[in-house]
Amino acid sequence: MSSSAKDRVFAAAEQISAERRPTVSTVRSAAGVSNADATRYLKEWAEEKQSAGGQVAATPPAILEQAARLAGAVWAEASTLANERHAATGELWAREKKELNEEVAELVADLDKVTADKESAVSELVAKIEELERQLTTNAEQLEQARSAGQEATAEAAAAATRAAAAQARADALQEAHDALLQRITPEQPQSGEEPDA
Repeated sequence: MSSSAKDRVFAAAEQISAERRPTVSTVRSAAGVSNADATRYLKEWAEEKQSAGGQVAATPPAILEQAARLAGAVWAEASTLANERHAATGELWAREKKELNEEVAELVADLDKVTADKESAVSELVAKIEELERQLTTNAEQLEQARSAGQEATAEAAAAATRAAAAQARADALQEAHDALLQRITPEQPQSGEEPDA
């Protein structure tokens, strides 16, 4: 309750001080507090007011004016410095942004070139692989044909050798038959110095 009483006494004292100097009785009546609370809190209120007033009164107007001028000058200088730094920072940022954009553009161009080169190389490799696959297929077909032809030639050579052997055997048999026939039909020739029979 004492805190609430203090608030009421302070509020009543402020209100009364606008018209006249507050007293214990006027504050007690306006705040609705006891005489002891009114006396104690009115004293605190008066001490705070006196302390605040003393602080303001202790600073001469000339000092306040100089302080205001100094604060204005400091503020103006600080604003100028801040504007200069802001401008310098803005220029630096713009330059760095421009350089960064140029760097990005170069990187994009390099990336596009590398991508194009890669795609070209991939296309060439794919074409070479396809050509090699075609050649491999063709070579495999030719090899298969050569194998078939070799097998056929081997078979034909074996058949020809068989036929040649059979023909040779027939030729030998015919020769023997021919020789035997000639022996039969050809008369014996007399030996030299012998006279034929009469």
